[in-house]
Amino acid sequence: MSNSAPKLTVLAVEAFERAYKNRMTFRFGNITSTGGRQAVIRLRIRLADGREGWGYSAESIGGKWFDKNPALSDEQAADQLRRSLALAIACYTASQSRTPFGFFADHYQQHVAACGKLGLLPLVASYGPALLDRAILDAVCRLENVSFYAAMQANLPGMQPHDIIPDLTGFNFDHFLAGLRPSASMAARHTVGMVDPLVAADQKREDRVNDGLPETLEEVVAAYGQRYFKLKVGGDLVADIERLSKISSVLDRMSEPYFATIDGNEQYATAAAALELWHAIEAAPALQRLRESTLFVEQPIMRQTALSTPVEAFTAAKPLIIDESDGEIDSFVRARALGYSGVSSKACKGFYKSVINRARCDLWNAEGGPRRYFMSAEDLTVHAGVSLQQDLALVNLLGLGHVERNGHHFVDGFCERPASEADAFLASHPDLYHRHEGKVRLRIESGMLALGSLDCVGFGHAPVPDFTQLSMMPKPA
Repeated sequence: MSNSAPKLTVLAVEAFERAYKNRMTFRFGNITSTGGRQAVIRLRIRLADGREGWGYSAESIGGKWFDKNPALSDEQAADQLRRSLALAIACYTASQSRTPFGFFADHYQQHVAACGKLGLLPLVASYGPALLDRAILDAVCRLENVSFYAAMQANLPGMQPHDIIPDLTGFNFDHFLAGLRPSASMAARHTVGMVDPLVAADQKREDRVNDGLPETLEEVVAAYGQRYFKLKVGGDLVADIERLSKISSVLDRMSEPYFATIDGNEQYATAAAALELWHAIEAAPALQRLRESTLFVEQPIMRQTALSTPVEAFTAAKPLIIDESDGEIDSFVRARALGYSGVSSKACKGFYKSVINRARCDLWNAEGGPRRYFMSAEDLTVHAGVSLQQDLALVNLLGLGHVERNGHHFVDGFCERPASEADAFLASHPDLYHRHEGKVRLRIESGMLALGSLDCVGFGHAPVPDFTQLSMMPKPA
């Protein structure tokens, strides 16, 4: 552990929420979203030398992704995440002084067990600490006047081997973190939801949003110049092949190469059923270019069976990664043993887990062999501002190259937030945002996101949320 890692106590945590509406309907798997709520956290720490300061984080309350039990109402699913957060707050504020990483690692098993007693899945359990850990490091960065990148490269969090990661016993986190090199830009991967219009003929005139942003897939390609795409499928083999064929008819018009990932969102019951989908893709002449352009397939198998059956037959054809099955700190280790090649990074699952999984990739790839292990950068409809920038800073530090972004497409910029907040983020991060049609929105040019301004004091963002327009998070029912 780096000798520079500060110890701290968590003095207070304030949890807020805000509602938002989608500009377009978003369907993934069996879930259709027209809006939702976002959690916003303000957390105060005290360092050992007596200095105190605030840190911030934000994340969508995407309950029906963490636990897809159809018996849960939307509000019940949201309450699960609120309970995870409340338990984490109680644990962290009662804790003795620790390093930033110590708060995560030392309390991991206790928190998962406490959530389990309430019937909360491990993936739900990850939500609470994920928000608090980012806010803690944001506060440390602001007090120490350093960026997230500099803090991680110097191992300011104090990452070290721990009982919760026995596979990394003896791993040199100081050396690993010092070698991470963020880039000045990253490719944005556009999400094609299951009900997204692909061409103008797919929309009636009265159904258009007409807010100056692209709506159809062909408009997205023209407006943003993107070359990376994430394609949702729904578990119906015939319907999925038909949908992918329609998508490919748009993408195949590009003269330049394009790259795709296919996201199953747990819609296939078994590995055999998922493999049948891939064989159908291979057999369809209209999907030849799409098949050759596909980088990997993401979590097509429902989590109840995804980590109980070998998947080598699938990965012999195309790399397979876990996403929803990545509920526990050792999920990637178990997935590797079954033949999976990769795992997603999502800030909502915890940024320390992402860093740990990136370390595993380096370690396993150094061992040699035919399979190359990797991470992908995925989205949970992160919104402009704190949530977007913390996630971008994380995946950029990890060197992931391209990142799924869907919040800018399904939510309009800073949406209902005060103009002063949007203006502050634009002023501090003019490479990442621009003013378009009178609103501050994400800037994507030639398919790329410019990330230079994320190298600022704090966890990827200089301004902070405007709390005057937020409501206190309600207690879980």
